Amino acid sequence: MRDAWRMVARSHGGPEVIAREDFDPGMPGDGELLIAQEAIGLNFIDIYYRTGLYPAPLPIPLGLEGAGHVIAIGSGVSGYAVGDRVGCTHGLGAYATHRIIAAERAVKIPDGVSNVDAAAMMLKGMTACYLAEDTVALKAGQVALVHAAAGGVASVLVPWLRDKGVVVIAHCGSAEKAALVDADRRLHGAFADLPSKVRDLTDGVGVDVVYDGVGKDSWTASLGCLKRRGLMVSYGNASGAVPPISLLDLSRGGSLYVTRPTLADYVATPEALNHTAERLFYRMQRGVVRATIGQHFALAEAAEAHRILEARQTIGSTVLIP
Repeated sequence: MRDAWRMVARSHGGPEVIAREDFDPGMPGDGELLIAQEAIGLNFIDIYYRTGLYPAPLPIPLGLEGAGHVIAIGSGVSGYAVGDRVGCTHGLGAYATHRIIAAERAVKIPDGVSNVDAAAMMLKGMTACYLAEDTVALKAGQVALVHAAAGGVASVLVPWLRDKGVVVIAHCGSAEKAALVDADRRLHGAFADLPSKVRDLTDGVGVDVVYDGVGKDSWTASLGCLKRRGLMVSYGNASGAVPPISLLDLSRGGSLYVTRPTLADYVATPEALNHTAERLFYRMQRGVVRATIGQHFALAEAAEAHRILEARQTIGSTVLIP
């Protein structure tokens, strides 16, 4: 396929290591689909692979999340036809015009959800789904603190939780970003001041759950915001990896719980993947969650998109267009 190309990281390092290369995706084999991609989602995990925090053989075909339409079908595949709109968040190689994916890891995009919105939402939205529905079964009236609430995952998680009746305290790095978030309470500023602010809002009790995708910079403050026997959900490392944990800190904090979930473990089977995607697309169709796309970049500008994301200058989701 002479017109196929992709963006890869030739070495570990900054955005400057990202380069364009022509490639031949080949034809799909047994159980596979060949997708012509129309939109690609930008995610912090892409940076983790580029920098080497998450290991992968070099050169790294970047990206996990893309949406487009089926142009060829391998043997042994049922339930798909050429022209079907599909998305995928599994396996590297999404920063590309074309992509071969396992049919069992694809999800069909329903009417009422565009390919661009699906690409902007699948990874973040399915992450929000398992955080809100599967990691802990919060009930109406319980209180959650969500960090980086104007960012990609959190901008989906906040309305999802509120739709469940959960009281959400949204924390952002700036007043400008906090103003964009529709939450029950909004906070911004330094992490050091956060526990006292949260205690003031909760009559000194603290919150049931902290959803923390920031990592190293927010870890201590997050623990300080939890109520007795509260749950710390550390699902990202935007500021760097969390340092080694002392179990005594959890005891002193009030018999706290900690989990470090990842999407792969919540969509490990085709059935779990489709159930998660269906719950997301259902909420998108209802308007509970929306693809708030703050930035569009051409796929060839992936390095610049990484720079903006790393500098935390994005709002909502970012998509790359081939």
